[in-house]
Amino acid sequence: QVQLVESGGGLVQTGGSLRLSCAASGNIFSINVMGWYRQAPGKQRELVATITSGGYTNYADSVKGRFTISRDNAKNTVYLQMNSLKPEDTAVYYCNADIRPLPGRLTYNYWGQGTQVTVSS
Repeated sequence: QVQLVESGGGLVQTGGSLRLSCAASGNIFSINVMGWYRQAPGKQRELVATITSGGYTNYADSVKGRFTISRDNAKNTVYLQMNSLKPEDTAVYYCNADIRPLPGRLTYNYWGQGTQVTVSS
């Protein structure tokens, strides 16, 4: 089995910073895309940022210039550095990854349990 475990959420004031981490563990041969999504109360889950195994990144327009996604392939871990946080960034943040458990086998998509980020005004 594969697990994604997030950490680093919390309460921060407007303009502050937080760093989220997500570590994948279990039966892992390779990981393609890793990413972060978020869901605010009453809203649909939305993409925040993704990163491929080669380091290609993609960001939602709302976080460009403020958030930075990175990964450590040796540790099967993805990070999200969030700066200049705004109240509208308040949400549960979920880690996501496309993981191939064995060579030559299918890739499966996994979600973490989520971590709460609250930005106070």
